[in-house]
Amino acid sequence: MAIIRMKELRKMSEKELDEKLSELRKELINARTKIASKVNPDNPGKIKEIKKTIARILMLKGEKKIK
Repeated sequence: MAIIRMKELRKMSEKELDEKLSELRKELINARTKIASKVNPDNPGKIKEIKKTIARILMLKGEKKIK
């Protein structure tokens, strides 16, 4: 999963944001499962980036909801 910038997220529709959010949450669960089963993750910084991207999407959805 590459870094997704706010500029790219703002261009996405509501449906695309929902799909990306569910995809990221699944990725986060898989990464956490690897750590819990004592398998070294492929990229340790990936979890942090996934969490940040999820937060960006949720913030953007909140902004759109207010408008």
